[in-house]
Amino acid sequence: MLLERVLGEEAAHKLENRIERRIAKSGLPARKTLEAFEWPFQPDLDKSFVMELGTLDFVRRKEDLVVTGKTGTGKSHIIQALGLRACQQQMSVRYARCVDLLDDLYAGLADATYPQRLKRWAATDFLIIDDVGLGQVKKREDEPTAAHTLFNLIDKRHGDASTAFTTNIKLSAWGRYLGDPTLAVAILDRVTMNAIRLDINGPSYRQHVAEERAKKRGAKLPVEAAEPELQPENQPKR
Repeated sequence: MLLERVLGEEAAHKLENRIERRIAKSGLPARKTLEAFEWPFQPDLDKSFVMELGTLDFVRRKEDLVVTGKTGTGKSHIIQALGLRACQQQMSVRYARCVDLLDDLYAGLADATYPQRLKRWAATDFLIIDDVGLGQVKKREDEPTAAHTLFNLIDKRHGDASTAFTTNIKLSAWGRYLGDPTLAVAILDRVTMNAIRLDINGPSYRQHVAEERAKKRGAKLPVEAAEPELQPENQPKR
């Protein structure tokens, strides 16, 4: 019995170390969890549906996920929590903000490591591309557009592995953001073909926290500029 317990503890320790290595390699900026999400602040968000996503069955089915909503509504929290769960279930995960992913691939064009970098991004079980629409996509002369660079990656992964996106802009605005409307349509055609959609249409939690802190200090925050509303899309499929 003692030997079995020792072996069991050793196996558990090895598993914990493997998971920690996966988390470290994933690039996740924080260890977010679905349990820590502020559900009461987004009462219109279907918690049962999000928790169903947390089973990661869609990743095993190699389906994509598109999470839309205004800034501060919890998109990144949910997507990072899914990434953490995937690591804990011993899946390979890579996380990046859209602009950082594009910068990495462009760096590969500059130092002749593009094929290797593209292969690494394409090979992961669960790729998370956060904040499409935030940050400035650099326009580079004599180099492919951001849309072309992203298309090459998504085309390699399409049907073979799961990719998750978050965005605070309309999908119809991806072409303008990425610099090529035609290729952006091609990206979305592949992504939305088997994609699960989740729209978080609620207030900004970060703005709420800032307002509460300002109240405690007796200060007033400037009125937040209105963001363009997201174009209605198809409801998430189960």
